Amino acid sequence: MSFTVAIVGRPNVGKSTLFNRLVGKKLALVDDTPGVTRDRRPGDAKLIDLRFTIIDTAGLEEAGPETLEGRMRAQTEAAVDDADLTLFVVDAKSGLTPLDKTFGELLRRSGKPVVLVANKSEARGSDAGFYDAYTLGLGEPVPISAEHGQGMIDLRDAIVEALGEERAFPEDDDEAETNIDVRDSDFADEGADEAEPEYDETKPLRVAIIGRPNAGKSTLINRFLGEDRLLTGPEAGITRDSISVEWEWRDRTIKMFDTAGMRKKARVQEKLEKLSVADALRSIRFAETVVIVFDATIPFEKQDLQLVDLVLREGRAAVLAFNKWDLVEDTQAVLADLREKTERLLPQARGLRAVPISGQTGYGLDKLMQSIIDTDKVWNKRISTARLNRWLDGVQTQHPPPAVSGRRLKLKYMTQVKARPPAFMVSCTRPDALPESYIRYLINGLRADFDIPGVPIRMHFKAGENPFEGRKKKR
Repeated sequence: MSFTVAIVGRPNVGKSTLFNRLVGKKLALVDDTPGVTRDRRPGDAKLIDLRFTIIDTAGLEEAGPETLEGRMRAQTEAAVDDADLTLFVVDAKSGLTPLDKTFGELLRRSGKPVVLVANKSEARGSDAGFYDAYTLGLGEPVPISAEHGQGMIDLRDAIVEALGEERAFPEDDDEAETNIDVRDSDFADEGADEAEPEYDETKPLRVAIIGRPNAGKSTLINRFLGEDRLLTGPEAGITRDSISVEWEWRDRTIKMFDTAGMRKKARVQEKLEKLSVADALRSIRFAETVVIVFDATIPFEKQDLQLVDLVLREGRAAVLAFNKWDLVEDTQAVLADLREKTERLLPQARGLRAVPISGQTGYGLDKLMQSIIDTDKVWNKRISTARLNRWLDGVQTQHPPPAVSGRRLKLKYMTQVKARPPAFMVSCTRPDALPESYIRYLINGLRADFDIPGVPIRMHFKAGENPFEGRKKKR
C-alpha cells in the first residue's frame, strides 16, 4: 500500500460506515448506538484509482486516561501518529459540537495533513452543518454520504491534493490485488491428489483467539505483539469487532484474530452483542487454528465446553490455553486436575493440546505457539490409501464389525478424501446399519495409530454399487 489514512471523529458520525465503503466489505460493526468501535481496525482501501491502508478508530471523547473512553482515545491518537493523513469526519446533519471544535484544534496543531469530511450531507437541512464546518480552520470540507456512496470522487481529489501526486501515486506501487484474505479451507483440498506436498513451514497461518468475556484474549495478543495494540482493561466485553493483527514468529507470518467474548446464547439479547458474536463466529470459520482461552481460576465452565465443541464442529484445529496462570498457587495439582478434566470432558477430540499461559507476564507463550504449529500440522495431515487399507484389514481382524439382523457387515475399502480437517471415506455394506460405537472405535484407532490427536476427524460411509440391485428375481 502506498500510504496510510486514519478516520477520526466524535462518536456516531459515520466513521465505520465510511471505512466499510472504502474497503468494499462490511468488516466494521455499524449500529446507531454511539461508541460501537473501540479498537483500531486496519483495512485495504480502494477509492477510484487510489490504493491505501485505512484505519477505523474509536470515537474521540474527553475523558481521563484511566477510564475506558480515555484508553479508547489513546488508541485513536496512536492511529493518527502512525498515519500519513487523517480524515476528520463531522456530522453535517446534526452540525458541529464543542467536541468537534476541540479535536479539530488538536488535529490542526499536529502538523499532519488533514482532510475535513462532512458526512450525512445528503440529509435535508445539512447545509447549515456543512458551512459551519469551515469554522474549524481545516480547509474546505468535503460533502459526502458514506451510507449511499455520494461524494467519493471529491474525497479522492481532496486526498490527492493533501498528500501530493508523488505521495498518492508512488511509481513503485504494484497493482497486485491484496484483498484476497479469506478462503474457505473446507474446499481447498477437495479432489487433492494422493501425492500431497509436505507441510509448508513458511506458509502464513490464520489463528483466531476466542473465549468467554474477560478471559484475557486481547491481553494475550498484546503480549505476543509486544505493544498495547488492542484495548484492554478490567471491564468485561471491551472487544466488539474481530480485529486482525499480523506479526512474525520464527520467520513465519501469523495473522491473529482477536474476537469478542462469547456468553451463553440465552444471555445475548442486545443487537450490538449479537453482531459482535456473529463477527466472532465468522472469524472461527475463516481461521485455520482456533485458540480457546480458559480462565485458569474458573476453568471448564459450561460455556467453555460449548465453545470447544463449536470449534470442532466447524472442523477447525483447536488448542486450549489456560490463561491467568500467574494467579494459580498450587500449579502442579491444578495442572494435573486440568489434564484429567480435559480428557474426561472433551472426549470428541482426544489429545487436545492444552497449555498453561499468562498473557500478563508472558509465561508459556512460546509453548502455546509451538502447540498451534503442531496442531496445524496434524490438521493438514494426509495418509496414503495403501496404508489406510492395510490398517482397515488389521482393525477388522482384531475387532470385526457386528452382525445386524443376522448378516455380518463388511468394510471393503478406505481412502482419505480431504485434509483440513482429515476426512475419510469407507466403502462398506449397509452403511446405515453400522453402529455409532463401531464408528468411534475406528476414529479412536485412527487417532492412535496414525498420530492424529486433538483435531476433528470426519468419517463417511458409502455403499458399493450393486449391478443387480433393482432387478426382479427369475423364477
